[in-house]
This record gives sequence, C-alpha cells and structure tokens, in this order.
Amino acid sequence: MNKKTKLDIMPLLFPHPTVLVGADVADKPDFITVAWVTIACGTPPYMAIALNRVRHSFKGIRENMVFSVNIPNTQLLKETDYCGIATGAKHDKAKDCKFTVFYGEIAHAPYIEQCPLNIGCTAEHILKLGSHYLIAGPIKEIYASEDCMTDGKLDAGKIDPIIYMTYPGGTYNKLGKVIGKAFSIGKEIRDIKDDWERQLAK
Repeated sequence: MNKKTKLDIMPLLFPHPTVLVGADVADKPDFITVAWVTIACGTPPYMAIALNRVRHSFKGIRENMVFSVNIPNTQLLKETDYCGIATGAKHDKAKDCKFTVFYGEIAHAPYIEQCPLNIGCTAEHILKLGSHYLIAGPIKEIYASEDCMTDGKLDAGKIDPIIYMTYPGGTYNKLGKVIGKAFSIGKEIRDIKDDWERQLAK
C-alpha cells in the first residue's frame, strides 16, 4: 500500500485549462484569466466558471448576464498572464494586449480573434459560494480558427492550449502527448458492451 500524507485543505485540483473570460463592463470589453472553468452539462451543453466577487469582469457579467470563454494558445502566454494580474478597473487590457475584439450573435460577450477557440454563453445561474461566485449557463455559439482544424474537426495540438498547474507553485504548461483513447482503453480490463450514456437516458 502506498503511504499517504495528509495535506492542508486548499482548492486543489489540476491540471486546469487556462481561458480568457470576456464581458462588457460599461460597454467596454474586458477580459480576465480564469483557470476554474469546466463543462457542467452535456445536454444541453453548459459551461461554468468561478470568479472572485471583487473582479471587475464580474460586474459586466451580472449587468448583461452573458460571458465569453476564449481559449488562448501558448503564443499568448504573456497576454494571458497579464489579464489575470491587471484589473480592468484601471487598465484597458484589450488595448494593452493588442487583442482584436469581435462580437458574434450574443451582445456584450466579446471575443478575442487571436484565440483559436471562442465560446459564448448566457449566465443563467450565479451562485455565491464564499470568496467566489459560480457562474453557469448554456453554450450559445462557438467560433474556431480554421487553421486549428484537421479534416473539419478541432485539433487540440493545433489549438496548443495553455495548461495551468495550481500545485506546486503555479505554472503554465503545454499539452502533453496522447497516452490512450477515452471510452476505449478501459475495456482492456473487461470488454464492457454497455454504453453508459444510453443507459442513463433510459
């Protein structure tokens, strides 16, 4: 048996995707770096993010009840970090980072053209948890850079996302190599025939 060491309670889960959440604040686009982001539902597709209650972008999300999730590549590493340490209350982050901002069908959900993937959501649920609010809503639109696709499908290697490691020390990392095919390699233990999603839908 592996020996275990008990650690202090902390927000410990890794790795995290690193995204730039966008929102208009007083009709001005603002972006904030977020690592606490996840898919929250499959049908319908939902995304959820966690934002500290003091962050400037949170004002815009509450005002307009929409947000964007922009996935930067590793070429935008400095800009991504900057958007997490600067406040939109004092700085025009889009201007400082030379972002080309565009809008889709969702008003007040700004997108960054330089990011390979852009996702727009409405903020249907805002839950106060403590220092952070959990914001969740359905995905309403997705834009992808064509040079990040292979045979008409998104290619994670071409997207080249930034991976954040909370522990130890907080570092940014690149996507690693493929080590197995999901929903398949586990069948080497037992050849399971049942599809759990179909079972759940019954």
